[in-house]
Amino acid sequence: MAGHIEHRIAEITREIEALAASDERTRRLMTVPGIGPLVATAFVASAGNASQFRRAKDLAAWLGLVPREHSTGGKTTLLGISKRGNHYLRRLLIYGARSCVMHLNRTSNRLGSWLTGLEKRMHTNKVTVALAAKIARVAWVILYAARLDLRAAHSRKPGQQTARFES
Repeated sequence: MAGHIEHRIAEITREIEALAASDERTRRLMTVPGIGPLVATAFVASAGNASQFRRAKDLAAWLGLVPREHSTGGKTTLLGISKRGNHYLRRLLIYGARSCVMHLNRTSNRLGSWLTGLEKRMHTNKVTVALAAKIARVAWVILYAARLDLRAAHSRKPGQQTARFES
């Protein structure tokens, strides 16, 4: 019985990895530390091309990682963290961020010095959530760039080259 379950898990893992490798958006997302095939496919399935979010912070607020903002007349009001949105995706982002906090090479990655500075001021759990919010914002930028690439591909003439975003 246990062998059958392990075989089935390995089979599903291969399917998810193949699906992630076949989509340009998921391949770009997987370049971000803390995002693997499972998180990338869940992100694209949940947020699509992220066109429903005006800016990156809106996506992070939708996931319940940062407070919503309501600003009028120059007065900024931060609302509470709703913890709405996709619970599964938020959990995956937190797990990926926790893995980065624990295992990221701080000397060779740009996030390393940022994480070290945060850890001096905050508890590890807050650092993890802050990193998850940053990962979500970076994912929005990647999806936004992919959306722009798709628009440019549809609007160009046949044979015309366009500049591409490379992460």
